[in-house]
Amino acid sequence: MPTGKCGECEVHMDERYELRNARYLAADAIQRLVQPGDTVVDATMGNGGDTLFLCRLVGEKGHVYAIDIQMDAMKRTKERLDAEGLGERVSFSLQGHQHLREIVKTPVQAVMFNLGWLPGGNHECTTHVETTIEALRQATEMILPGGMVSVCVYPGHDEGTRELSAVESFCSELPVNRYTVLANRFVNARQGTPQLFLIQKNRIQPPE
Repeated sequence: MPTGKCGECEVHMDERYELRNARYLAADAIQRLVQPGDTVVDATMGNGGDTLFLCRLVGEKGHVYAIDIQMDAMKRTKERLDAEGLGERVSFSLQGHQHLREIVKTPVQAVMFNLGWLPGGNHECTTHVETTIEALRQATEMILPGGMVSVCVYPGHDEGTRELSAVESFCSELPVNRYTVLANRFVNARQGTPQLFLIQKNRIQPPE
């Protein structure tokens, strides 16, 4: 049975479809897009769930760039990947994701963002609007035609609420002839429930 995992989420492609949370839906979309041999980015390493998920998708000939500013995030992610024997598929960077273009020199198929704080870590250390939007700007430029950026936003805290507004504004201003954007919101969910944005670069790009 083909599967893909994203943190605590697991996608079973031959099960009946079920609406779950934002991270599950992000994993579902990315899994349908990324193929073995691709180059991809986990722009918010966290506990390594997305990094591990991407490593499995790209296979032995693909590559994952994993980025985070917290040493704990890198340590946890490395341990998780080493336990699976997948560490050689990853380049780690202990920097803010606003430096994405400096870290990754080539176009990529997908970039995953899981905003907020490190699960189990210091809640005072969180992603911020200014650096998040700069990272998104770079990510949308770097993806290949047909490539995708997934953004899980957590509006359950003050900075998360600011990020939700800023990400939605950024997405709404992307040119329709270059990008297709889906905003996913569970309308009957509790306040603060994570929301998902999927940004895909159109396969046919207008001339420069």
